[in-house]
Amino acid sequence: MDNPPHTVLTWTDVDRLINYLIPKFEREFNAMLMITRGGIIPGGMLAEAMDITHVLTAAVDFPAEIENETNKLMAWPQFIQFPADEQLDGFTTLIVDDVWGSGRTITAVKNRVVAAGGNPETCVLHFNPYRTLFGKARPDYYADVTDKFVIYPWEIDRRHGSDKILAK
Repeated sequence: MDNPPHTVLTWTDVDRLINYLIPKFEREFNAMLMITRGGIIPGGMLAEAMDITHVLTAAVDFPAEIENETNKLMAWPQFIQFPADEQLDGFTTLIVDDVWGSGRTITAVKNRVVAAGGNPETCVLHFNPYRTLFGKARPDYYADVTDKFVIYPWEIDRRHGSDKILAK
């Protein structure tokens, strides 16, 4: 099977995407929820630029030991780490991840924020409308649309002087 087409971004590319997003926000956010690991760096950059100090993280996993692809896509998420409801209740929360591929992770996080009483909106650097599992649903904010596998500069293996791309 052929590898899907990919694009490798530089830090300058990421800066350009962040700068594109900042004027797009339609309201003030008093909290940010960054999805690990991909949302940490763009979330941190946005939090700094937007002066958001109530910054939280969520870690989500989907079971990998499912026999077939259809059942795997329907699996329930496991929340490894998630803020307490009182940290989200009543907050206008920007949920940040690097990419919306299938949309499962960010949608699961958004639903849990709503259940906690928060008012979430979603933000990614890249939206892939060709892979989404949610029909016409899309992130509230995104900087670019792509059908490629995106490799961000923080996905480079820096251990032991290597410059290989880390596997996702």
